[in-house]
Amino acid sequence: MRAAIFRNGEIVVDRMAEPKPGPGQVLVKTLACGICGSDLHARQHAPRMAEMAKKTGRTPMDLSRDVVFGHEFCCEIIDYGPGTPRKLKPGTHVCSLPALPTPEGIKGIGYSNDLVGGYAEQMLLSEPLLLEVPNGLAPEHAALTEPLAVGVHAVAKANISGGEVPLVIGCGPVGLAVIAALKIRGLHPIVAADYSPARRALAAKLGADIVVDPRVSQPYATWAEHAQMSEAEKAARPPLQAMLPALKPAVIFECVGVPGLLQQVFEGAPRDAKIVVVGVCMESDKSEPMLGIMKELNVQYVLGYTPEEFSASLRLIADGQVDAAAMVTAEVGIDGVAKAFADLANPEAHTKIIVQPWK
Repeated sequence: MRAAIFRNGEIVVDRMAEPKPGPGQVLVKTLACGICGSDLHARQHAPRMAEMAKKTGRTPMDLSRDVVFGHEFCCEIIDYGPGTPRKLKPGTHVCSLPALPTPEGIKGIGYSNDLVGGYAEQMLLSEPLLLEVPNGLAPEHAALTEPLAVGVHAVAKANISGGEVPLVIGCGPVGLAVIAALKIRGLHPIVAADYSPARRALAAKLGADIVVDPRVSQPYATWAEHAQMSEAEKAARPPLQAMLPALKPAVIFECVGVPGLLQQVFEGAPRDAKIVVVGVCMESDKSEPMLGIMKELNVQYVLGYTPEEFSASLRLIADGQVDAAAMVTAEVGIDGVAKAFADLANPEAHTKIIVQPWK
């Protein structure tokens, strides 16, 4: 079969052996797979990613061997391995968490030397993890289940009580997923900031009430304008709190993941803010803990999602509660993956590119 392969630091197209399903496994045809920002980071910072995997007890990628990226996928069932109940018929469209239980433990799909990801024509999935795609949802939209689940999980980890005013820093795919999840939770107004006009427009389309160009307006000042307490809320404050700015609680989602950004958030955040770090920074960074101490900031790092959040995200897209189609800006075949990686560097050109291996 053909695949776009990460080899010697580059994305190349080559042929590789078709996978054969073992017990409990399912052979699937990859219909659509999103290119994730983590894939772009992995290509650029592969040695660092392998180093971090070792530190967290995970099996790192062997960079001397081939890796097929791709963990945001929708597939079609082809065949089953031995010992599977075969609950879904061949031809059924499915999504799955990008993981495969094995006798050696659970292995991730997309950053493995042994399990091919969605930039290949075929791959292996675990039958117990399959979710049938409902409502005739297009594969390129069903493939957005995974990135939406990241946003749903980030909002869940924020432990929102209902009175907060959110600020989303960065409106790439992760930030857009957070905005969509905040809208579903009914939390308003949602303030979102990004330098890109195209991404600001998408943020508004997916639920942001106020979009900020940091070149024109300071995001934290704009947030404060829309987080003023009502007169009743001011009057209800204890005496000592009445000496502080009359602002509603802040929950800030950092969705960029570049060095220096977290320090900027520390500097701009109001007192007692919750900061949810969703962006994946692959490099060493530094921040001033004293800022966090003086402001009593609450910092929550997040990763991935639960199986329940993943399943709920597929339903949200299928039911039309999230405009997944708005995020897709291009579709390419395997031969177009390398160029797509380069094109995604321009936020004005693309937000989410979908790989269709059989295109």
